[in-house]
Amino acid sequence: MNLKLLYPSSWKDYELIDSGDGQKLERFGRYTLSRPEPQAIWSKVLSEKEWLSMADARFEREQKDKFRFSDEVKGGWKRGKNMPESWQVHYQYNNLSLTLRLALTGFGHVGVFPEQGENWNFIYDTIQSWKISKPRILNLFAYTGAASVVAKSAGADVTHVDASRPGLNWANQNMQLNNQSDIRWVYEDAFKFVRREVKRGNKYQGIIMDPPPYGRGPEGEKWTLQEQLNELISMSSHLLEKNECFFILSMYAVGLSPLVGLNVVNTHFEIQAPEVGEFFLKSKNKNDLPMGTFLRFRK
Repeated sequence: MNLKLLYPSSWKDYELIDSGDGQKLERFGRYTLSRPEPQAIWSKVLSEKEWLSMADARFEREQKDKFRFSDEVKGGWKRGKNMPESWQVHYQYNNLSLTLRLALTGFGHVGVFPEQGENWNFIYDTIQSWKISKPRILNLFAYTGAASVVAKSAGADVTHVDASRPGLNWANQNMQLNNQSDIRWVYEDAFKFVRREVKRGNKYQGIIMDPPPYGRGPEGEKWTLQEQLNELISMSSHLLEKNECFFILSMYAVGLSPLVGLNVVNTHFEIQAPEVGEFFLKSKNKNDLPMGTFLRFRK
C-alpha cells in the first residue's frame, strides 16, 4: 500500500505563505491571515516584522500553551482597518467554478479547509463520470457546505447533515452564491441520522464525512471520534450502493495515522486499492504543513 500526499495544487485564491512557532500565515483571495496552528512546531522562515506587515488580520488565543488547544479556548481577531468581517473566494477546476463565503469566526476558523480542494475535484469528476440521473449524495458533519455545493453542481441530489445552525445557514449562503438550489438541509446529530437512515433502508451513491475529534449534537448528543467512528462506518456501509459509488473519510484528529481510517473502513467495506494518506498545504516558504488524513474509494 502506498500512502499518498494531497495538496490543493491549482487554487489561485489560496496560498500558504509561511508557518512556524505554532502559527500559519495564509492568503485567502485578497486578504492574508495569521492564525494558530498546533502542528507548526518549527521556526518561521519569515521574520516577525514580515508577518505583521503582511497580515490583514491576526487571531490570538488567550492561553499560555500554544501547542495544545481546542475550540473552547478563548481568543479573538485583531483586524487591520481594511479587513472586512466577510468576503468571497473562488475555486476553479475544469468546468467547476465555485464561490465561497469566508468570515472571521470566534474560533479562528474562516469557513473553509483549503486542502479539501482535492476531494472536491474527486467528487466532481466521479459524479460527472456516472450516467445516473441525480445520484444521491450524503454529506455528514458537512460544515459550511463546499462539498455539498460541488456535488450539487455536478448534478447530484444532496443531503447535508450538520449539528450547527450557523453552519447550516452559512452552507445555504454558499449554495445561493453558486446559483444552486434544493440541497436538503438536516439539522441533526450525524450519528443519529445515519442510524435512522439504515432503519429506513435508504441508499446513497456517495457518502462524504469529516467527523471532528469531539462534538455535540443539537440535543446534547456526545460525539467522540475514537469511540464512535467504527460504529458510524459500520452503519454507513449499509447506506452505500454496491456499484457506481464513492466514499470519502477525512480526519483532523492530531496524532491519528492514516492507517486508522484504512483499518476501520476495511473492516466494513469490501474494497480494493483505496486512496489513503495525508492532506498538506504546500508552502511558499520551505516548510509544508500537514493538515489531516483521508481515505477515499470509488467503484
